[in-house]
Amino acid sequence: MAGTHPVEPGPAGGPAPEWVWYTSYGSNMYLGRLAYYVKGGQPAGAATVCPGCRDQRMPVRSVPVELSGALYFATESPVWGGGRAFYDPDAEGRVYARAHLVTAAQFADIAAQEMYRTPGEDLDLSAVLTTGVAVLGSGRYETLVCGGRMDGLPVLTFTAPWGAGEVTPVPPSRAYVRFLAAGLLEAGAWDADTVAAYVASARGAAGHWSHEAILDLITE
Repeated sequence: MAGTHPVEPGPAGGPAPEWVWYTSYGSNMYLGRLAYYVKGGQPAGAATVCPGCRDQRMPVRSVPVELSGALYFATESPVWGGGRAFYDPDAEGRVYARAHLVTAAQFADIAAQEMYRTPGEDLDLSAVLTTGVAVLGSGRYETLVCGGRMDGLPVLTFTAPWGAGEVTPVPPSRAYVRFLAAGLLEAGAWDADTVAAYVASARGAAGHWSHEAILDLITE
C-alpha cells in the first residue's frame, strides 16, 4: 500500500502557475468520474451533460494526499439524491483526498462545472494563492482553498463558504458513497477497512452509514 504524498502547509504565494494540483475529496477522486468533467459527457444516473474542459487531457499524475480539516456531507444533490461532500479546512482532523495534476485552465473549467457555471474562463487565483481562501460566490462549491504546496505547485480545491457546524448534515446516498470510496481505493494509499472507517466517521454519514455497511458496499 503506497503512502500519501507530502503537502507543505500554508498559502502557495507567488504568481499563478501554469499547472496546479486540483485536489478532490469527493467523487472526482475516481478518475472514471473526473473524466466527464474533463472530456465532457453524461455520467450514468446524471440528469445533465458535462460540457468538459477546453483542454480535454486527463491529469498528468494523480496522487493520494491528506489535508488538515474535516470531511462532511450536507445539502441535497440533484444527481446523487443525498448529501454532497464538503471540506472544512478550519475543523479538526484529516481529510483523505486525491490530487490531480492539471493546468490552471483545466482547474478553472472543472470548478466552473461544479459551480453550475459555463466553463471557458480562467480564474484569478491571486487571492487564494496569497491568503489560502477566496470566496467567489455564495454557492456550495464557490469557495477556493489552497491546502499548501506539493512539488512547488499549489494544492487547490473548492468547497462551501460555511463551516461543517453551520449547516444541517445530510447523509450521502449509496451511489455517492460508492464513487467516493472507489476513488480513495483507486488512489492506493488506504485499504477498504480504513476507507470505510473514514467515511463512516464523517459528519452527515455518522449515525446513518456504519463502518460495516460501507465495507460491504465497497467490497461486494
